[in-house]
Amino acid sequence: MSYIDRIGCIAAMRHAGKPVVTASFDSMDFLAPIHVGEAICLRAVVTWTGRTSMEVQVVVEGENIATGERRVTGVCFLTFVAVDEEGRPVPVPPLEPETEEEKFQFERAKERQEIRKKRRKRWHS
Repeated sequence: MSYIDRIGCIAAMRHAGKPVVTASFDSMDFLAPIHVGEAICLRAVVTWTGRTSMEVQVVVEGENIATGERRVTGVCFLTFVAVDEEGRPVPVPPLEPETEEEKFQFERAKERQEIRKKRRKRWHS
């Protein structure tokens, strides 16, 4: 999960052009094991942006090094907040989804954000 946070952080920093901090790590779905001898491959993409925050989807794949065959073994979503030198939140560029998949994930991100808000509210009650 540390790898997932790191690759998500890189994607968020590239989008924001600023340092970021992890605000949420949720929806980790373990779909299949990665077998001994397989490589772990990670792909991260910013799926949504707010004023200072970004949602990043990370897909984890296991790769058979001998054949090059890859299969999805996990998927998760993280939220990062861009910060300045003092650690205060700063605005991020808006995301402009282009492909059908990007548009789909962008729209679904609103639902995921509401779930995160409800979860936080439950802990702060």
